[in-house]
Amino acid sequence: MADLFSQETSIAPQAGPLADRLRPSNLAEVIGQEQVIGPEAPLGAMLAAGSLSSLILWGPPGVGKTTIARLLANETNLHFVQISAIFTGVPDLRKVFEAAKIRRQNGQGTLLFVDEIHRFNKAQQDGFLPHMEDGTILLVGATTENPSFELNAAVLSRAQVLVLERLSLADLERLAQRAEKELDRKLPLDGPAREALLEMADGDGRALLNLIEQVTAWKDDTVLKVDALSSRLMKRAAVYDKSGEEHYNLISALHKSVRGSDPDAALYWFARMLEGGEDPRYLARRITRMAVEDIGLADPQAQTVCLQAWETYERLGSPEGELAISQALVYLALAPKSNANYVAYKAARKAAKSTGSQPPPKHILNAPTSLMKDQGYGDGYAYDHDAEDGFSGQNYFPDGMKRGVYYLPVDRGFERDLKKRVEYFAKLRAKRQSSEN
Repeated sequence: MADLFSQETSIAPQAGPLADRLRPSNLAEVIGQEQVIGPEAPLGAMLAAGSLSSLILWGPPGVGKTTIARLLANETNLHFVQISAIFTGVPDLRKVFEAAKIRRQNGQGTLLFVDEIHRFNKAQQDGFLPHMEDGTILLVGATTENPSFELNAAVLSRAQVLVLERLSLADLERLAQRAEKELDRKLPLDGPAREALLEMADGDGRALLNLIEQVTAWKDDTVLKVDALSSRLMKRAAVYDKSGEEHYNLISALHKSVRGSDPDAALYWFARMLEGGEDPRYLARRITRMAVEDIGLADPQAQTVCLQAWETYERLGSPEGELAISQALVYLALAPKSNANYVAYKAARKAAKSTGSQPPPKHILNAPTSLMKDQGYGDGYAYDHDAEDGFSGQNYFPDGMKRGVYYLPVDRGFERDLKKRVEYFAKLRAKRQSSEN
């Protein structure tokens, strides 16, 4: 029994999670983020100059925000203090600031790392300002949300925002090799399965190390293929916040793919949003907007197709209804594009604001009372159906206002025909006006 016990303990994994054991000891060991920590990058330049400012590290989970902050404290001989905005209240912050003041009096600076800093409210964020300004703390905040939306302008004006990126597959492979060296064993995966494992991490180094720990904990050393790996591991959910930065990034990608006439890219971003849990009704509404804004009268049918797809979803529900929306999406991507009406609408709104309350010309006003008739309402109105070609060419803008030209149809789709009509009526209008003169 003693031999059995010693045999089991001899193969037990080393203490501590793999992510902690592989934490870099200096910035040179950090994988990825060369755009931030390289010799010519912002942090490299600051450290070389011996002048580190307060920072906001913005990036997705598992890309090294905490590690970089800790290493910066080591590089600058600052005392490292880490707090989370989720678990820290005002009394806790006071204690942190008081300790930093005492430390400063004793000749020791403090690097205060605030994880999820965007979760602090405005008043709490303002509380950092005096301590940043008098040098009590050097603030390094970490956030997964766009700082422009989530952080006070006062904090942003006193800190430099550095953008950290998802780890590439090459970065993740380097991390996997480092893990194999630490574990002193190769991952029991063939080539495609190894690549699938890296893709499961979705750019998150911490997630990859957690997956590697799961794989290496299996007692079976048989080399696994993709199917076997997938059956044992669940794919990590994609990062997607329906009310946050990623939401706006993906809907922007979807909209621009449709505008760029790329049905495959449009379907990809549509699927990404659905996989992230987006409400199909929101997507149905957005693609209807795309039909109005980017296709317009180049294909008047596009709007109807979107509304029908929306109605079909309401009748079928999920998951079948999403197919109708995707069908409308492909239709939009391949439809002729025109924003001529959208541009004309904005130009007309601008003109309406600038011309104030100018009334319509009297000849196009109705005169239901005798007083209005006496005032000249309706005098000289030309009934278009009685005119040659059914077109009078009269002025319908306010008297004294220069005629506006807002709608300029493109030479694509159905608007090609509308363009001919616009030009036809413009010629008739010029002909009528010249004959009146």
